Amino acid sequence: MSALRPEGPARTDRAFVTLVTNADFAEGAAALLHSLALTGSDADRVVLHTEAVPADALAVLRDRGARLVETDLLPTSPAFNAAHAKDQVHGRNPFTKGEKPPFHTPLDNFAKLRLWQLDYARVVFLDADTLVLRNIDRLFDYPEFCAAPNVYEGLGDFHRMNSGVFTARPSEETFRAMLERLDAPGAFWRRTDQTFLQDHFPAWHGLPVFDNMLQYVWFNMPELWAWDEINVLHFQYEKPWQDHAKADRLRPLIELWQTYARGETPDLAALPAP
Repeated sequence: MSALRPEGPARTDRAFVTLVTNADFAEGAAALLHSLALTGSDADRVVLHTEAVPADALAVLRDRGARLVETDLLPTSPAFNAAHAKDQVHGRNPFTKGEKPPFHTPLDNFAKLRLWQLDYARVVFLDADTLVLRNIDRLFDYPEFCAAPNVYEGLGDFHRMNSGVFTARPSEETFRAMLERLDAPGAFWRRTDQTFLQDHFPAWHGLPVFDNMLQYVWFNMPELWAWDEINVLHFQYEKPWQDHAKADRLRPLIELWQTYARGETPDLAALPAP
């Protein structure tokens, strides 16, 4: 059986792609899909999903215009899987700035590499916890590999990339090379796919932070926040569909996400400043 099992053929040669591995991330993807639809893009909207996603959650994504592509997790070795289990990844490198939700499984993150096997010429990947506020079709013309810096606390973060938004050119050759490098003996990727992709594409091209604005900028670096320039909003760490300790500090962002989740159109001009 093929590792990728799409529902129907590609409609264009370009696609926005996200990854969904459980019902929680499907909830995020539903809001993302609606946000993409409101931008007027004619690119395909693809949801890579594992068999762990319930049928009713997939039905919502299908109704919101997604081309569903079921995928297997990567065929990584038992040693690799053990090293990247949740208790190992979070135990060896605990998160000190925020909290990953309980439904986050680090090993699942690597499945996004499957997008290099898709039947598209150009792809823009978006994590399921993002919203696209304005048309970003221009990113399809950017080279592989472009990503924004992982900025949410200070300027010192600019040397690290964030893999929540990036450009890619699908290729089986690239995918095979990635898999071989990913699961080399003794390999450990500290921040899973993010660490791996930065290592695999060391000359990555930087996107503006406005193409992947991390939610903690709202309270850590408010001088960087400009609603009229933000194209993609990324809810890193805590998710807007769960109760969490930072919810009150992030309330305007959460309410914006809820508007998209309900299938409504927000008034972006009326959003408050930090």
